[in-house]
Amino acid sequence: MDPLRGDIREMKPDPIALTGVRFLGRQALDFTAEAGRMGIFLAASVGWLLLPPYRFSLLLRQMLFVGAGSLSIVLLTGLFTGMVLALQGFYTLQKFGSEGLLGPAVALSLVRELGPVLTALVVAGRAGSAMAAEIGIMVITEQVDALQSMAVNPIHRLLAGVLAFPLLGSLFNVVGIFGGYLVGVQLLGLSAGTYFGEMEAKMDLADIVGGAEKSLVFGLLVTWICCYKGYTCGHGAEGVGRATTSAVVLSSVMILVGDYFLTSVLF
Repeated sequence: MDPLRGDIREMKPDPIALTGVRFLGRQALDFTAEAGRMGIFLAASVGWLLLPPYRFSLLLRQMLFVGAGSLSIVLLTGLFTGMVLALQGFYTLQKFGSEGLLGPAVALSLVRELGPVLTALVVAGRAGSAMAAEIGIMVITEQVDALQSMAVNPIHRLLAGVLAFPLLGSLFNVVGIFGGYLVGVQLLGLSAGTYFGEMEAKMDLADIVGGAEKSLVFGLLVTWICCYKGYTCGHGAEGVGRATTSAVVLSSVMILVGDYFLTSVLF
């Protein structure tokens, strides 16, 4: 036996290291199981939406809740986002003598990134949290089984969110561009022709389509996560509260993570 190495049989594993390995393994298993359950939930939801009877009135009601109910906060956020973009962008471009590019700078920032992302975050905080809480209350009061027996499944929210998000994102972009016009043209003195002319010259259809595709994906993510968290909430008011908080946090994180990967693919 090498005295410098010692007897390998006498070496004992570090309990701290083993605890860390167990913790990481447990977290990896929990994450994999949760991802699998969410995938099964999404597949079942899509399958349910394809089965008759088709209740379009329920779909329109959910679109009204997700879309029209969030319209005021989306428009207000879009207006001030465009104004801030124009204010900061003007002074930045002025350092390079490129004030005339303010229009496309505001429009591209809104259409490609800020419009879909901020719309999704705002709607997730407003409608997504309410969606998770409402479904959670239905679960703990055993209303979901009764609704399913009448073929009225709350999962119609999934499709409603997918359809409503691109519409809200488009309105966000329009109002944001108008806010940029108010600051850039009316306040800072940029020519209106330059503002809109450069915007038309620098933007193309791919930018608009890419932003719309992002909104579709974010709509699916938010409604999917919020519906899943509501359906799998714990018992009592505490379980509904945890499910609502978890739905908003996870939706926000997935929006930001998904935005990076979508940007790398679409643009």
